[in-house]
Amino acid sequence: MKPLFATAVALGLGLSANLALAQAATTPVGVWKTIDDETKQERSTVRISEVGGVLTGKIEKITDPTKQTAKCDECADERKGQPILGLTILRNVKKNGNDAELWDGGDILDPGNGKVYRVRLRPIDGGKKLEVRGFVGMPLLGRTQTWIRVE
Repeated sequence: MKPLFATAVALGLGLSANLALAQAATTPVGVWKTIDDETKQERSTVRISEVGGVLTGKIEKITDPTKQTAKCDECADERKGQPILGLTILRNVKKNGNDAELWDGGDILDPGNGKVYRVRLRPIDGGKKLEVRGFVGMPLLGRTQTWIRVE
């Protein structure tokens, strides 16, 4: 009887751990590879962090060696003239109260043109990819990029 009980407990703990890992992987928190819309090549790496239920994202790596020292000259806010490497491009994003798989309410910066857009984030493929939708006004008026999880 005891070995059967121990096996059942071990199996239950293993399933619980797997469920917790699966749920953690379906959040935007982590490191993401961004892909250029036109060339389909890796553009940068962004780390999304959560503090107090609020997500922020910073550029950790720029793939193009000629842009390592680039600055956000087109930015119109406090990020103007700041180095793109290390720049916070994602701010104030929170979990949506009506859709458990959606994070929204914040904004995202395109450092290439300095424009700031409202943003929605949705993990897909079990958290392996992230749909990032930047828009003006309503979500229908925007564009979606798919980022790939690195870690």
